[in-house]
Amino acid sequence: MILEIASVEILSDKHTEFEKAIKLAVDTVITKAKGFLDFQLQHGIEQVDVYTLLIHWETLEDHTVGFRESDLYVQWRGFIGPYFANKPEVDHWVEVFKVEK
Repeated sequence: MILEIASVEILSDKHTEFEKAIKLAVDTVITKAKGFLDFQLQHGIEQVDVYTLLIHWETLEDHTVGFRESDLYVQWRGFIGPYFANKPEVDHWVEVFKVEK
């Protein structure tokens, strides 16, 4: 399993619109992508215009090839891209271990 972490700065007066758009994009687009497992949206406290997207994929290629090279990605960016203040920073992570209480 791969964790995609995307940090996105949003236009400061568009938070509410962005949150609605990304919820719609998750519900109607990304959930259809092969290898998509789950999605979580975080909103910055200190950096109020920054959102972090946490997306689990079955494999790295499910995201970088299967999704990013598909029409679903075009649709995804169509929903959320207009709210970006800057290009998102995207990295991929693999879990080493996890501790839960």
